[in-house]
Amino acid sequence: MRRYLGRLFVGLKVNRVIEYLTISDILMLSGWGLINPIIAVFFTEQVTGGTVALAGLASTTYFLVKSFVQIPVARFIDLRRGEWDDYWTMVLGSAIISLSAFLYIFVKTPWQVIAVQVVYGIGGALSYPSWLAIFTRHIDRREEGFEWSLYYTATDLGAALTAGLGGLLAANYGYPLVFMIVGIASLAGTVFLAGVSRNIKKRG
Repeated sequence: MRRYLGRLFVGLKVNRVIEYLTISDILMLSGWGLINPIIAVFFTEQVTGGTVALAGLASTTYFLVKSFVQIPVARFIDLRRGEWDDYWTMVLGSAIISLSAFLYIFVKTPWQVIAVQVVYGIGGALSYPSWLAIFTRHIDRREEGFEWSLYYTATDLGAALTAGLGGLLAANYGYPLVFMIVGIASLAGTVFLAGVSRNIKKRG
């Protein structure tokens, strides 16, 4: 059994692009993990006229915007040669996602919630197709299962660690601090994408 387990991990080496993409998402998803489990509570407690129904409408707004925008974005980056368009689209989307966290600090009314969710959806529509395209191109041959599992394990653990912390921070220090931390973590994840650009240059 020990020999078999040792053989499983012999020669494993994750390339730099996959590393940077994974670390970037650990930061971003862990940050959003602070607020996502309690966002409905925020809507009902802090938004004037906010109800549980607003939480559902906000989620619907995000997914509708993301769904309708990401297909044209995906076609745009697929039809252009090279990876630089993918890279800058991903960076722009990540920056917009970060911006939406900071915007929530100033939200007071339901229409402002919907407006921020539109911004958040646009960020997701720009970021996800381009992120997936770059990850797919750079994933190591015969390590596909391992590298996808590594990504999901790392990001899920990050989200798990922050899920309970967000509620404690909001209860003791208020929601503005939580959204500030979410925004900073998302910005840090965006900055980490710079490591991807160095490896794209090497590939031409």
